[in-house]
Amino acid sequence: MTAVATPGGVAELLERYRTDPALTPTADVSVSVAFTTTQGVRHAGRGGGYRNQVISLRVGAATGSCAVEPGSVDVDLVHALAGTPVAELLGHPHLAVQVAALDAYLAHRRPFEDDPNATTRWIPAGDSLRRSLARARQVTGLLEAPPGTHVLVIGVVNSLLSCLRERGVRYVPCDLKGGTTEWGEPVVTDFAPWLGECDAVLASGMMLGNGTFDRLLRLVAAGRRPTSVALFAQSGAAVARELLGAGVDALSAEPYPFFWLTGDAGPIHLYRAAR
Repeated sequence: MTAVATPGGVAELLERYRTDPALTPTADVSVSVAFTTTQGVRHAGRGGGYRNQVISLRVGAATGSCAVEPGSVDVDLVHALAGTPVAELLGHPHLAVQVAALDAYLAHRRPFEDDPNATTRWIPAGDSLRRSLARARQVTGLLEAPPGTHVLVIGVVNSLLSCLRERGVRYVPCDLKGGTTEWGEPVVTDFAPWLGECDAVLASGMMLGNGTFDRLLRLVAAGRRPTSVALFAQSGAAVARELLGAGVDALSAEPYPFFWLTGDAGPIHLYRAAR
């Protein structure tokens, strides 16, 4: 049971799963485990670090996730979601909970490892920096971006920027937090003014959970679309999969557990929209 994605984005997709009898989860499909993952990281040899907080919900064998700003969600609120029907959580007041619930449900119905449309690659075992760079090479490999191409990177990850720099690709780093990159480049906080100047977009799945991805789609639909839009999604990996061909040209889907949680080898699932 797979919805056909439309340019309406995340909001429309959620609404369809809330209201369409053919798509709405039945009352017996519930969250069995609800948890949060909070971490801080600073790779060896890097000048800066970052923090993450992720809401994760378990449905059957699948775990759906959505990142939030660290400290913005009460963990007791998340833990109380255990036992709640997925259909109920699709109307939760917090968008990140809605996304995590839909993500878990979609991955439960169509596991990534069984998806014939996915190309699965393995991030090798190793320390945090080695794994971060290995994942970044897979993600940036989704971009059809020869040297000199101008890429708008929404959601700054220095390993991604490092891989683009190796390829001679120019980029505009954008993140709501602002600041600077590892190389001292200013990070813009609003992607809209830069969208029309770039050949491609490489965007974080965090946009699905904070409402900004739908704004990106609206600008794309208004005629400011670059040559390609690729998503790297830990947040809402299965939700992002539903948007392939409807604003998303390529996807790196990385369901829980994420590469930064362990030094063990783990899979990443790559998609390209049918042309």
